[in-house]
Amino acid sequence: MDKKLVHASGLKVGGFVIFDDKACKVTSIEISKTGKHGHAKARIAAVSITNGSKIIKVFPGHDKVEVPIIEKETAQVLSIAGDKANVMDMKSYETFDLDIPEDLKDQVKEGDQVNYWIILGKKVLRSK
Repeated sequence: MDKKLVHASGLKVGGFVIFDDKACKVTSIEISKTGKHGHAKARIAAVSITNGSKIIKVFPGHDKVEVPIIEKETAQVLSIAGDKANVMDMKSYETFDLDIPEDLKDQVKEGDQVNYWIILGKKVLRSK
């Protein structure tokens, strides 16, 4: 299980949510007041972790939304080829390639230890 359900009104800025099958980081939440017969609405703006696209959704506050369960791991960079880093997991010693995000291109060096997250079955390189 790599996701769980929470109430839309229970999300927090800086937290994570799944929109359109993409893991996203919540950038803002606006909760409107309830109407005479209605429910409070939550307007949630989020940015995709993988490609940086912005997504805005509106839900009734009591609706459930999916939140990804993120595993945080460390790895050592074995080699770098273009925008890919070949890394070795520090626990399992498994080797695999990770895409180097644009904002980390200058920081990732061979021999360094890096953090990576496993989100919805996909491995994503994060800052050290």
